[in-house]
This record gives sequence, structure tokens and C-alpha cells, in this order.
Amino acid sequence: MACLHDHSCEEHDCSANWSLYKYIDLPKVSALNEAVPGSVKSVFKAWEQRLDFSGEHLVSNDGDPELLLYIPFSPDVKIKSIAIVGGPDGTSPSKMRAFVNRESIDFSDAQTMQAIQEWDLVENFQGVLEYQTRYAKFQGVSSITLHFPESFGGDTSRIHYIGFKGEATQLKRDVVSTIVYELRPNPSEHK
Repeated sequence: MACLHDHSCEEHDCSANWSLYKYIDLPKVSALNEAVPGSVKSVFKAWEQRLDFSGEHLVSNDGDPELLLYIPFSPDVKIKSIAIVGGPDGTSPSKMRAFVNRESIDFSDAQTMQAIQEWDLVENFQGVLEYQTRYAKFQGVSSITLHFPESFGGDTSRIHYIGFKGEATQLKRDVVSTIVYELRPNPSEHK
């Protein structure tokens, strides 16, 4: 993995500093075709825990490896890379497609819509491989929808970890609307 700044991250361990984990609006995360409802939330964890396979993980329904994940962020973010740690025995997702700032996408939409970016994935069990985004297209991201259309031949798809690296914008969306309101004061309200 190559960092996007000028030093060795092996020595400085920048991974946690660039993680967007704390900005994911976890209660609003959802998935289509997950075998255990709500298990999608378990794949979002701190960078240091990405290889902890002891807890719950995301698995698609038997016989259908396709998954569609909706991930909103509390402030808007800029996404530089995405890390995926999949499952063994052909259950890792083999492709990933991303849609930005689209709230309600179903499988039919995901299969017909143009993704903002697509990746061919490799089976990644060590958690060091990251997929770089076309950074200019991943600015001002309030939500990202990830489509995993197939696995490496398994009857299901299994995901243990998804991590995003990048930066959060300085202001949360609700604060911005307050500021916009205050930029247009009513003179009669201010003495």
C-alpha cells in the first residue's frame, strides 16, 4: 500500500489517522441480501481491528453472493481509498462498484446504473490492500453505496471488514444550514 503523503507509513502508522470509521453514521448503514439482518454494521470497525475475525461478519444469503451496502457519513467526506477484507474459500467479493450520494438504490438500479468507479478485487485476508479511488470524484461524499455483484465462485459473499481512508470536511451538514441561516439575519431581531 502506498500512502498519499511523503513518508513511510510503516514507521508512522498513518492508517488510523486517515480512517473515516468515526464519521460513518452507523445506525443508518444498511445492506440488501444480508443473511443476518443488521450484520452489515459489524464490518465497520477501527483500522486496528480489521483482522479480528472473532465477531460477527457480513454474509449474503445462500446461493446469491450479490450484496448492496448503503453507508452514510455524519459530515461529508473525501474518500481516498477503500479496504475490503473478505472471506475464505471463494467467498470474498470479486468485484466492487461505487455510487456516491445516491440514497435509494436497489439491485436493479445497481446493475443498470453507471457506477462512479469499479474495481476488480483480489482475495485479501491480510488487510493491507487498499483500492485507490479517483479522488476528484469522491469529494463531498455524504453517502456511498457499494455493490458487490459476485464472489470468487462461492455460493455466498463474506466480508469481515470495510474501511475508508480520506478526510472529513470541517463542518457537519446541520451546522452548515445553521450558518447559512445566520448569514441572512433579520435586522428587527438584532438591536
